[in-house]
Amino acid sequence: MVDLALISVPLVAAVVGWFTNWLAIQMSFYPVQFLGVGPIGWQGVIPRKAEKMAHICIDRTLQQFGDLNAVYRKLEPEKIVEQVVSQVGPRMDEYIDEVMYELQPVLWDNLPLFVRNRIYRWGREQLPKRIESLVEDFGDDLNDLVDLKALLSRELAKHPDLMNRIFQQAGSAELKSVINRGAIIGGLLGAILAPIWSAYPAPWLLPVGGFVVGFLTNWIAINLIFRPLRPRRILFWKLQGLFLKRQPEISDVWATLVAEELITVEKVADAMINGRRGDRTRAIIQKHLRPLLDNSVVMKLTAQVTVGMTGYTDLKKAMNQKAVLATHDVFSDPAFNRDRAPVVASALAEQMKALGPEEFQDILRPAFREEEVQLMLVGGVLGLLAGAIQFLILNSL
Repeated sequence: MVDLALISVPLVAAVVGWFTNWLAIQMSFYPVQFLGVGPIGWQGVIPRKAEKMAHICIDRTLQQFGDLNAVYRKLEPEKIVEQVVSQVGPRMDEYIDEVMYELQPVLWDNLPLFVRNRIYRWGREQLPKRIESLVEDFGDDLNDLVDLKALLSRELAKHPDLMNRIFQQAGSAELKSVINRGAIIGGLLGAILAPIWSAYPAPWLLPVGGFVVGFLTNWIAINLIFRPLRPRRILFWKLQGLFLKRQPEISDVWATLVAEELITVEKVADAMINGRRGDRTRAIIQKHLRPLLDNSVVMKLTAQVTVGMTGYTDLKKAMNQKAVLATHDVFSDPAFNRDRAPVVASALAEQMKALGPEEFQDILRPAFREEEVQLMLVGGVLGLLAGAIQFLILNSL
């Protein structure tokens, strides 16, 4: 029985260490939505803390540039101008028709063709200049026009699994390593426990030892992700927290996923127009579109004579509304978003790589720090049950 205990106790402890670490990882990600009744239940640590982590990420990275305008300049505003002109230019006649048929359908149908053609041509000629000045103006005020934290909160509320995917792809190797090390740590603790139990086979020793194994393996595993902060050499080994050791690679993966899933050109444009600062965005659009009517004598006189001063004002309002809708269509182009995403990712990754170890771990650690005790207690309880079952089996033998 003593020989059996010396073999089985470390083996069971290794299984407990592996399983409790695996379970702790699963509980970090799942369930995505709260599962339970009232206050009793569980939601994955990362989905529950996704908004907080995303805000910390923005605070630690994008703000390192000094402002969002610097990121915008990296997007190459001239590319944005080209995108808008290429999308809106071919449809300029259609947009003008839609506005006029909405306001004055009979009048627009009866307007001489040469007048309508003159209006179409003037709109197409003025578009590049108007868009260029509009894009430049946006670049100067982007910090005030876009509430990034509100954007992230909205997207993560709609897609709580996003942060899960970011963690799983960015740290897949580290998470597997944590699970496997749980078996090694559990086995070593079991090797210490086995001779103690052989010498003092008290009924409580294996359950208590199992609790300690389950609790400690989870505690050690979590700390292996983040400690030590900086490389330390111990004998022949160079040790550093698993996530910290691969900061450059994790930064690239994290930044790419954030740029493709959260901070896309389309979503930023939508936040500018429909966010709580949307009125200011629409005012800027109006400021730059007004010359399309006011600076053309033919268009202004034609509009005022045919629809009157009140109708002319309504016409400008309708043009502004159409411009806002056109903006959404322009920036929802998947190809353009895919083209610009690497630029955002590069800017974000550059700043994440430049963070010190303390700042880098603060992006990831807060989500776990608040839940560590619960995860370790779950591991301890499972270890206790495993120890109790092992005691019953060994005692019967």
